[in-house]
Amino acid sequence: SSGSAVSQKAVNPRMSQKSTPSSARWLDSKPTQDLALRLARDSAEHASNLSGALNQDPEPWHQRESGGLLRNVVYGFNDGLTANFGLVAGILGADVPAHVILISGVAGMMADALSMGSSGYLAAVSEREVFENEIRMEADEIRMMPEIEAEELSIIYQARGMDPAEAKRLADDIMKDPVRALKEKVKDELHIGDAAMSPWREGWITGTATLVGAFIPVAPFIFFEGAVAIWTSFSISMLAHFGVGAMRSIFTGRGIFRSGIDMFVVGVGVAAAGYFIGEWISRFF
Repeated sequence: SSGSAVSQKAVNPRMSQKSTPSSARWLDSKPTQDLALRLARDSAEHASNLSGALNQDPEPWHQRESGGLLRNVVYGFNDGLTANFGLVAGILGADVPAHVILISGVAGMMADALSMGSSGYLAAVSEREVFENEIRMEADEIRMMPEIEAEELSIIYQARGMDPAEAKRLADDIMKDPVRALKEKVKDELHIGDAAMSPWREGWITGTATLVGAFIPVAPFIFFEGAVAIWTSFSISMLAHFGVGAMRSIFTGRGIFRSGIDMFVVGVGVAAAGYFIGEWISRFF
C-alpha cells in the first residue's frame, strides 16, 4: 500500500495541465478524491507502524542527509593525503631521479585538489536539487491531500506537548494558507533549512583541504634529498594518517585510537601497494 501512496503523492501538478477536460473532471470528482484520501491515510498509517517498529522515518522517500564544514575538511584532507602518498610511493618504487618525484607529487596534488573540489561543488548542487524536489513533493501533498497533511502537523504539535484539540485547531488554521503550511512542513517534517554554504564555497573548502593533505607527502622532497626526504615523507604521512583517522571518529562514533590505527594501516597498505606497483612497472619501461 505504501507504493500507492508514493505514486499518489508524487503526481506532478504540471501533468494535470496537459490532461483532457474529461480526465480533469474525473480527478476532481468527489469519489476519486475520497478514494485517494483513504488510500493515502491507510498508507501513512502503515508506514507509521513500520517506522515505529524499525525506528525509522515514517516517510522514507524524503531524504535529508546534509554535510558540514568539518566533514568536508576531514574527508578532503584524507583523500588528498592517501592518494598522493600512494602516488609518491609508486614513483619511489620506480627508482627515478628526485626531481621526477617532486614534479609527479605536485602534479598529483593539483589534480586531486581540482577533482575533489569539483566533486564537492557538484555534490552541493545535487543536494540542493534534492531538497528543492522534496519541497515540490511536499507542496503537491498539501495541494492534493490537505486532510492528511493537517493530521501530520497535528501529530507533530502533539509530540511537542500540545493538547490534541489545540494541535488540531492550529494545524487546520495553518493549512488554510498553503504557503504557511509548506513552510511549517519543510521546517518541522523535512527539517530542511537554509544551506550552510554555497556550492562554490563547499567546493573551494573541499579542494583546499585536499590540497593541504596531498602536500604532506611531497613537502619533504622540497627541503631534503635522498633517504632523509623519503623517511621524512613516510613518517609525517603516517602520523597524518593516524591524525585524520582520529578526526573521522567524530562522524563514525568509533574510538579515537582505533579509528586512527585503521587509517594508519590503510596508509601503510597504500604505500606498499604503490611502491611495488611502481617497481613492477619500471621493469618494463
